[in-house]
Amino acid sequence: MKVALLGLLNLAFAHPGEEEHHHDRAVDLSVREFKATAKRGLSACSEKLQRRDFHTRAAERRAAKVDAYRRHNGLVARDTNATADTSHLSSTNYTSATPESTIFASNGTCILNPEGETGPYWVKGELIRSDVREDQSGVPITIEGQFVDVETCEPIVGLYWDIWNCNSTGVYSGLVATGNGDSDDESNMNATFLRGIQQTDDEGVVTFDTIFPGHYSGRTTHIHMVAHLNATLLSNNTLSGGTVPHVGQVFWDQDLINDVEATYPYNTNTINITENVDDRVFTAETEDTTSDPVLEYIYLGSNLSDGLFAWITIAVNTSATYDPNYSYVWTANGSVAESGGEVTVD
Repeated sequence: MKVALLGLLNLAFAHPGEEEHHHDRAVDLSVREFKATAKRGLSACSEKLQRRDFHTRAAERRAAKVDAYRRHNGLVARDTNATADTSHLSSTNYTSATPESTIFASNGTCILNPEGETGPYWVKGELIRSDVREDQSGVPITIEGQFVDVETCEPIVGLYWDIWNCNSTGVYSGLVATGNGDSDDESNMNATFLRGIQQTDDEGVVTFDTIFPGHYSGRTTHIHMVAHLNATLLSNNTLSGGTVPHVGQVFWDQDLINDVEATYPYNTNTINITENVDDRVFTAETEDTTSDPVLEYIYLGSNLSDGLFAWITIAVNTSATYDPNYSYVWTANGSVAESGGEVTVD
């Protein structure tokens, strides 16, 4: 299993208007210590998961989901040659002879905490739901995340995966801010598109239906995430309490980003694209490590418009606890600007 690490370093320019965040020396030392031990910590898991047929079950599950989606939508699988030799940092090069079972069995993408950067636009208290697309246009994607306890190598059952990303033109829902679309559009405070939370099943698996993110100034294409443990599901379909053992971001293959950005409505965004290699967060999480925080994917049909299926395995230290920063809280009356949380190192 190849290890991917989401580091503690905060991003310098996460979004227009965001203040720069800094970590102290203790955090820098924690990053170095974690990078030194992370690969060792997962090496035992690799053999253990293999004995339990973890990869085989994952392959069968992912293939079944894709087959069901294709049959429901009348899609024909894309020629495998079209996804060969991508620039995905996993360095896995599939060819036309690569069987589907091998592609889906890949668990080369694996993320470890410690805590990464929430960014300024996490809306705390979002809705529990699997389909977060609402009326947003763009390339449809289905994302499967599988969570594994790095200490026990067991799937993490009952964890809540909280994700959010901007839409095809670089706008986040649930807030009004300079650089986030029309800063005079107060109705966006009531918007919830491309935000949601889901609980892992007995295999530690969560699936979301969303759209491929667009881009905005200073950042490459990415999806934010927070993991919640021991949280309480409220009657209003939101969470309360619990702990946060992981905060981070996941990314996409640069060649895929370029292809998506050439389509409508992504190509209406006139802001310059920041590539993975120039993104500070991406760099901080991959340099000097075996980190690979890039989603693996396949085309669901012959064209991007037919959608993508993507997957990632996330190994988490469940004994860790973080207090992620937030700037907005979801209420019965929409988002409310409210800052809270702090960076902590345990």
